[in-house]
Amino acid sequence: MSHMLHIKNMVCPRCVTAVYNVLKKIGIDYSNVQLGQVTLKEELTAKQENQLQTELNKLGFSLIGNRKSQLIERMKNLVIEKIFHSRQELNVKLTDYVGSEIGLDYKYLSSLFSSVESITFEQYVISQKIERVKELLIYDELSLKEIAHQLDYSSVAYLSNQFKKINGMAPTQFKKSALQNRKSLDNI
Repeated sequence: MSHMLHIKNMVCPRCVTAVYNVLKKIGIDYSNVQLGQVTLKEELTAKQENQLQTELNKLGFSLIGNRKSQLIERMKNLVIEKIFHSRQELNVKLTDYVGSEIGLDYKYLSSLFSSVESITFEQYVISQKIERVKELLIYDELSLKEIAHQLDYSSVAYLSNQFKKINGMAPTQFKKSALQNRKSLDNI
């Protein structure tokens, strides 16, 4: 019988590798490690759980104990995986996607998220999308139109307005500023 562990702040492929290494170091037998969760082959002893918590804390991760926290972390991980790590265009409404992946009513999940995180789930999704836009602007490989399409914005204008509301500057200003900073660092 397998047991599931939920881990907070595990948001990237390097995080998965780091957790693999911790599990091997401690000698914990697992069957799967993915963003935010580990499937164990057997239940942890108290000593193993303490060791795991200590090692995870050193890396900025932590075990999540209660069901509400686990659900919220799962919601965040689904959003991050879809926005930052998927090779496909974001052609799905994230609120619908998260509800269907978790298998619970979205209204319940949204209410739970807001009660714990003090922002709405929609605000969280927007902030993650804008962080991805910033990353893509700095990479300087896609036009703003291509970025808007990739992240499922209805128009460049809508993306630009949302970006400016959050960052206080237009995407083009941000890109120009980021590229200037990069060039000045190159001269050092």
